[in-house]
Amino acid sequence: MKISALKYTVLSWVSGFTMLILLLLPFHALLTVWGASLFGHYTALRLWKEALLALCLLGVLYLFLTDHKIRFHTLSRRLVWLVLAYALLNIVWGLLALNQHDVTAKAMGYGLIVNLRFLAFFLVTWSVALRMARVRTHWQWLVLWPAAGVVIFGLLQALVLPHDFLRHLGYGDKTIPALETINHNRHYVRVASTLRGANPLGAYLIIPISLLTAMMIRHGRNWRKAVFLAGAVTVLFFSFSRSAWVGALLSIGVLLVLIRLSRSSQRIAIGVVAVLLVAGAGLTLAFRHSSHFENFVLHTQRNSAVRSTSNQGHLAAARAGLSDLRHHPLGDGPGTAGPASTYNQPHASRISENYFIQIGQETGWLGLLLFLLISAGVGALLFVRRDDPLALSLFASLVGLTFVNLLSHAWTDDTLAYVWWGLAGVAMVPYPKLKDEKTKA
Repeated sequence: MKISALKYTVLSWVSGFTMLILLLLPFHALLTVWGASLFGHYTALRLWKEALLALCLLGVLYLFLTDHKIRFHTLSRRLVWLVLAYALLNIVWGLLALNQHDVTAKAMGYGLIVNLRFLAFFLVTWSVALRMARVRTHWQWLVLWPAAGVVIFGLLQALVLPHDFLRHLGYGDKTIPALETINHNRHYVRVASTLRGANPLGAYLIIPISLLTAMMIRHGRNWRKAVFLAGAVTVLFFSFSRSAWVGALLSIGVLLVLIRLSRSSQRIAIGVVAVLLVAGAGLTLAFRHSSHFENFVLHTQRNSAVRSTSNQGHLAAARAGLSDLRHHPLGDGPGTAGPASTYNQPHASRISENYFIQIGQETGWLGLLLFLLISAGVGALLFVRRDDPLALSLFASLVGLTFVNLLSHAWTDDTLAYVWWGLAGVAMVPYPKLKDEKTKA
């Protein structure tokens, strides 16, 4: 029989909430800081998307119980069971750590939220996309319109606005710094646009850059997309996020390998890559002693007043994290490492600058293995669906973002995690083989 009125209402509300989350998350940091400057309650405002996610989970639970199609196409997948096992492991490990006083309730709660929210959203968007065609058919504007806003504001920050402009919107020591620099040098300011920092901005931009590149290669050159792509690359440059630079190049490289180009396009692509490599090598040799080059590219400067550089900090943090993994192979529980560990007082915070090491520190080798299997499973399903531009661009961006997560806690960022994993859930549904929204059960 046809979908009942109640079921269709639940589907409509859940799909509406998921689309709202995808649309607003790129502006989450700006909106919450600005809202807190007007009304206060910064922490509560930051949890708006988790509140919507909780409502979505309740709706999806009802759909699992009442809709055979959703239940069959998700619970029959080993990937879903891996996600559920990973979630259970996090919860059990967290409760054990709390019972042993290794973690505070606040740190554990935040750790569980950060570790599991994007996987929960992934299951939500996957479930809803199976029944609601509008979620699957409107993915382009769900990605590109918010990305356009981020790029435009980023360009204004880099070229027009004062460096500390964001302080007028409430940015500061109690929320998000209004100014981010390279090695605390105010002569080298990094652009953050509407995200919570320059590194999160760089990682996020890999998504639209990958999508625009895939669309232009597949569907022909378009000046609007070309201008958009150029703007996104420019903002990426001004973020001075080196991991994101490399991640974007890896993503584009994967696209060039997977997409069958004509011979003329192959020659052009090879020529462009060769020119860039030669130019990069030449610039490196020519400006290797330049203070600008040392700061922009190497993030260091020999005559800097700062005693330690970001490079040294990355290396020391990774070594400490690997040492934790060796000495605590079972992990210490969610909230004991990563950004959540800042709330784990009086215990010292542990920031490894590597998301995978963080997962190992919290859930041990078993949790790390489960997360790697989840990531590989999602990547494999995206690869199988690579004829779809969304799946193709997400697969390519996953390669780039995996590299970024080797050098930062990128998946802990609200915007990147929700947007990428939410879109991945949508891409799990084959396109364009969709029926009408009110299909038969």
